[in-house]
Amino acid sequence: MKPAVVSSAAPREETDLRPLPPGWRSYTSPEGLRYYVNSCSKETTWRRPSLSAEVPQRPLARQSSSPYANGCHSSSRTSLTEAADVALRRPTMSKQPPGSVSPARRQIREVKETKITINCVTFPLPGGSPEQQLLKPNEWSYCDYFWTDKKDPQGTTSVAGFEVLLQKQLKGKQMQKEMSEFIHERIKIEEEYAKNLSKLSLSPLAAQDEGTLGEAWTQLKKSLHDEAEVHLKFSNKLHSEVEKPLLTFRCDNFKKDLKKYDHHIADLRKQLASRYASVEKSRRALADRQKDLEVKTQQLEIKISNKTEEDIKKARRKSTQAGDDLMRCVDLYNQTQCKWFEEMVTTSMELEKLEVERIEWIQQHLRQYTTLRHETDMFNQSTVEPVDKLLQNVDPGRDRELWVKENNTGDVRPVDMDI
Repeated sequence: MKPAVVSSAAPREETDLRPLPPGWRSYTSPEGLRYYVNSCSKETTWRRPSLSAEVPQRPLARQSSSPYANGCHSSSRTSLTEAADVALRRPTMSKQPPGSVSPARRQIREVKETKITINCVTFPLPGGSPEQQLLKPNEWSYCDYFWTDKKDPQGTTSVAGFEVLLQKQLKGKQMQKEMSEFIHERIKIEEEYAKNLSKLSLSPLAAQDEGTLGEAWTQLKKSLHDEAEVHLKFSNKLHSEVEKPLLTFRCDNFKKDLKKYDHHIADLRKQLASRYASVEKSRRALADRQKDLEVKTQQLEIKISNKTEEDIKKARRKSTQAGDDLMRCVDLYNQTQCKWFEEMVTTSMELEKLEVERIEWIQQHLRQYTTLRHETDMFNQSTVEPVDKLLQNVDPGRDRELWVKENNTGDVRPVDMDI
């Protein structure tokens, strides 16, 4: 979510050109309203002070006083650095990326004990009050759980959460490759098995057996040849319908696309860190300018001279310029942070989609493997059924009869037996 941006409002023209009483100065609030400050008494008022001391002045309401008035003056102890700090952390209802609330959402009040800044984004410490809401509260979505860095068990080094997502994709690619290699080994086994079955079916062993048993034996050898054909077809289908799709899925530009994601997010993070460093540098510069202006103002209260007046004007111009520089840096940081957040959400959701597609793809083709395996078992059973049928018809008496008819050596005569 893009943090609120503090900008300076255009000052209104002061129509009353009468001189102010001694010690009074006029300033313009960010809303463009003119107010007046007594540098001696520190009194502030919306109403233009008159030369008559008897005219009471209406004091500024405390809650309406601005901590930043075109970089010229602060009516309270709140400094420009505090105002800019709020700008970096205040949530806004302006343009939002996908989802409801940014995981990088800022709080207006800074409580250093309950938050940590990583990659220029604020996160709650364990046990602290929550600073973020999930984009997908009912899902374990990538875009909600990979914003911070992941430390190793020793806590010495860390890996960016986005890098963890990229490693997950590469690991998935490796698992997919290993699965295709597994199926390839299964194919080799099937091919070797089919080759051995076919060779065995041509064996001359026991080929001379006759009768009904011989018919069953011949059919059994033929079933081996048919089974070899079934397993050969199974191995061919495994190659074309399982192994090849697994091997070629996201094979061409997948790693290149991941590198593009990596470089893009890394560049945005570097730019965000650079913008944040610029804000801090401008914040320190503004603090120095304000301190210098305060010192010169105190000198003016002690001794009034033309030189002191010129020094104060010069210090005020520098303070104004420093304030404008800080607000410009804040605005650039806000834009960069918004861009980084949007890209993080979009890219992590894209990686999540790719992982879902990979799992569904593998699931689909492993189901195809089981389907082909069941079909192979059915075909094998069909080659054995004729063997079972012939084995049931084996009849030793019939075999003896057939053998006697073909191999008898003479007429059948009755045997005389003496009684």
